[in-house]
Amino acid sequence: MFKAAYYKTDGKKGRARALPDWLFDGVVNEGVLHQVVKAHLANQRQGTASAKSRSEVRGGSRKPWRQKGTGRARQGTIRAVQWEGGGVAFPPIPHSWRQKVPKKVKRLARRSAFNARAEEDRVVLIDALKFEAPKTAQLRDYLKSIEVEGKTLILTDGRNENLYLSARNLPEVEVRPFGEESVYEILWAATVVIERGSLEKADAAVAADADEKEAADA
Repeated sequence: MFKAAYYKTDGKKGRARALPDWLFDGVVNEGVLHQVVKAHLANQRQGTASAKSRSEVRGGSRKPWRQKGTGRARQGTIRAVQWEGGGVAFPPIPHSWRQKVPKKVKRLARRSAFNARAEEDRVVLIDALKFEAPKTAQLRDYLKSIEVEGKTLILTDGRNENLYLSARNLPEVEVRPFGEESVYEILWAATVVIERGSLEKADAAVAADADEKEAADA
């Protein structure tokens, strides 16, 4: 069982807390992580690169000069690829780079990413951060007080608009509601900071699902 450092709202350190086994099961499947991250990066590509082939460039229907007797190399059209203003050989064509990943693979990759961070003691639990207004300095000072540096992913208990806006000017800090983070974002972060309430709600949901399955099987 993994444990994570725990900090209160005022930045004071509490006792380490155990992480739930249903998410932090100790399994890191590198092959699945590679597959999901590769698909995530591929899905960011727009696929809009385009160029015209010689058949699509306007003009050039007439032969530039006669075939023989000029002393020059034979040419069939001024829109051939070797001519300035001509077409492109094997041009890029707009297409989709999208890759689909099965839900079970995504879930396994998410657990693997969390386990990879937990193995390195890079998971931190905190109490809910409640900002009355967006304050970048306040968030920066809080992260400094809990000794979190470098790329940081903060997972909140539901949407927290003020916290999100506070982190917008910090290039190495990302804020996501717990459950909406991508595997790429977890691996991107050197430290994953999780609000304790989000894990407690997820624990309750997992327990409720288990009870429903037991009742259905009975």
